Amino acid sequence: MVKEEGCRSAELRELGWSAEEVRVYEELWEYRQRWGAINLEREERQLLRKAEAALPKRPKSGRGAARKTLAEKAHHRWLSFHLAAMQASASALGLDPQEEAAWPIILEEELRALEYYEPVLGLPDTLKAKLFLPERERWATEAASLGRVIHYDYAAPLEALKLQGPTSWKPLRGDVQPAAADYPVLEGETARSFRAKVRREISAFTRATYPSLQDSDKPAPAETAQED
Repeated sequence: MVKEEGCRSAELRELGWSAEEVRVYEELWEYRQRWGAINLEREERQLLRKAEAALPKRPKSGRGAARKTLAEKAHHRWLSFHLAAMQASASALGLDPQEEAAWPIILEEELRALEYYEPVLGLPDTLKAKLFLPERERWATEAASLGRVIHYDYAAPLEALKLQGPTSWKPLRGDVQPAAADYPVLEGETARSFRAKVRREISAFTRATYPSLQDSDKPAPAETAQED
């Protein structure tokens, strides 16, 4: 287990924490250093997270010290890559100004939920991220029943990327639908209603799916049904 640099109870006192809160923090910090957090109660883990959020970040030094931001994590980059490819193809696909394709809506809302809840996106999270595959397909199928369906080459952006160098990134729709080309498109008000529904559902699904969020006490994002 990686040891932290030291208990920071003095800094918490300076931030206005009570003597009792600091005492409990010190005990929990010491326990976690010795035995890990697995046997701590949910409320105890939340208190440690509360302390970590309140404390200023320590400057990092040395090789490999800097942690990746959420936007630098592979899963976030993978979703953003496919979204950018779809956005770049909008004019070539002949979408009318008042139309929106369903898949970019789905990916935008998935990224929005990730950026709100900020899961760790380590191995446990990325394994669970596979559960989003059938959910994306479900939303896309629903969108197809609400609008028109055109064709989009989902494989082309990834194939172009592979020409630039090796990549382990997977197709957006998984290996079970390698030739799928259906691309639902929705008109104005229908697109807005679809986005509101996806936003609500994907926010709840994100919160419930990623292991690193299991003890999060962050409330659901406000006004999830409204446009940004």
